[in-house]
Amino acid sequence: MPNGCANTCITSPPYFRLRDYGCNGQIGLESTPQDFVNALVAIFHEVKRVLQDDGTLWLNLGDSYNAAGRKGHGSRDNCKQGTNRASVAGDDNCRPSVATLKEKDLIGIPWRVAFALQADGWYLRQDIIWAKPNPMPESVTDRCTKSHEYIFLLSKNSNYYFDQDAIKEPSANIGKTLIRFGGNKYGDSTDIKHSTKSGNKYEDKGTRNKRDVWTIATKPCKEAHFATFPPNLIRPCILAGCPVGGIVLDPFIGAGTTAIVAKQEGRKYIGFELNPEYIKIAEKRIADVKPNPLPKPTLFSELIETPI
Repeated sequence: MPNGCANTCITSPPYFRLRDYGCNGQIGLESTPQDFVNALVAIFHEVKRVLQDDGTLWLNLGDSYNAAGRKGHGSRDNCKQGTNRASVAGDDNCRPSVATLKEKDLIGIPWRVAFALQADGWYLRQDIIWAKPNPMPESVTDRCTKSHEYIFLLSKNSNYYFDQDAIKEPSANIGKTLIRFGGNKYGDSTDIKHSTKSGNKYEDKGTRNKRDVWTIATKPCKEAHFATFPPNLIRPCILAGCPVGGIVLDPFIGAGTTAIVAKQEGRKYIGFELNPEYIKIAEKRIADVKPNPLPKPTLFSELIETPI
């Protein structure tokens, strides 16, 4: 791909040793966390090259616990590259087994990758929490059920395209006159006379800047793919990260959800996928989508039913 041909990259690579997608050369089945990190850094180094100078990367990664080769929880030998199968829910054959970590250790893959990308020249701008109101049930008794993943916002340069207005959220004080405190010569005083003197009164316009915790339910995919994005997880990334008519890149497009939302929002897309069956699924799903006919992008706030 030529330099500077895409506006933003929105993607979710295979997680470390959690699934076999049945393709030789696939990422995710490396023997060690560092090998996995190195593989992703190499790919996103190329992503950075093909992004425009004001481009961004929105990277979704989940974490996992070390099984330490425990009997009954699978081992590296049970999860080989090119086995032409994808693990189903509950299949533990690919559970991480890292010799250098203790049994039950949280591996910390998302932050290992984020820091490695930062060291490779990316600007690590934000860790967004994807909070899942319908997480996968867990039978653990010595920790809380895991119900979140990370989306890291990284940028190619210190100044980058970010349409904050497109993803503003509805606020709960529409039309009310409110008061800001602090940030002036009166310090953090909550005395009403100080706010009045400082001109800190303001009218709530009905929206607020989007917060960095996104509560979005997971969505099943009826086709044979076991790890699909919920469309509303991708939508704010596209609206904020790519202008109308721009190009969204996904190096791990899977069942094509990134392309589907890009098409709905009047953006173009480029996707890569190794598994031939997933390519068929993606092409069918994308073909069924009609582009957004609106002359302007959809505001994310218009998609939220109740004020926050």
